[in-house]
Amino acid sequence: MPATPAWPTDSSPRLFVDQPLGDGARIRLDGPQAHYLLSVMRVKDGDVVRLFDDATGEWLAHATDVRKRDLTLAVDRQLRPREIVPDLWLCVAPIRKGRIDWVIEKACELGVDRIVPVLTRRTVVDRLNLDRLRAHAVEAAEQCGRTALPRLVEPVKLAALLRDWPAARALFFADETGGLPAFDAMRARPGPAAILIGPEGGFDPEERAGIRAHPQAIGMTLGPRILRAETAAAAATALWMAAAGDW
Repeated sequence: MPATPAWPTDSSPRLFVDQPLGDGARIRLDGPQAHYLLSVMRVKDGDVVRLFDDATGEWLAHATDVRKRDLTLAVDRQLRPREIVPDLWLCVAPIRKGRIDWVIEKACELGVDRIVPVLTRRTVVDRLNLDRLRAHAVEAAEQCGRTALPRLVEPVKLAALLRDWPAARALFFADETGGLPAFDAMRARPGPAAILIGPEGGFDPEERAGIRAHPQAIGMTLGPRILRAETAAAAATALWMAAAGDW
């Protein structure tokens, strides 16, 4: 490793790798990640790269054995352990491509632990490319400095979500017909929680009644204006993080 890195550590490239990291580990990269480092970032032998693996935190590495289409990253030392993740799930009805990508990115940036796609009667998208959405989450984590990735689970129908809901987890749902002010509701119910956001057309009356009847559900309002689904997801998540002291 050279005495003087090619750029400061805090501005060096940062990548998620799906391999265990530790002192002395050597990570061989090819494909898109190698292309990014070699062709976009112009990494040379000895240049600094930061890595995280969603398990052990963030590590400092340097490039070695750099070739035209692949390279090796030699791990030098740990920069910080894996972050403590706030215990918040975001349960959100899938929305159109582009908008759902934005929701995934912002949920990752804001610190959500788990993202649960929820299928409702008015959901306009019933198929999701989870691999593509996970790639968006990884990119967001790389850019915003997260050392933990949100868990993106398989879509679930609303009825099944409510039936299997854990008793110790509050379920805050954005109800356009009214409810408690969101920030007040969240501060009054600390602990493990989830936020439920409906589809672009909202929950239908029967669904809304079923949610309200659930013992862990707390209806809340996000203010006097009607928000798009993706805006409601980000706003509610930010409010919960603020109420929980994460901000």
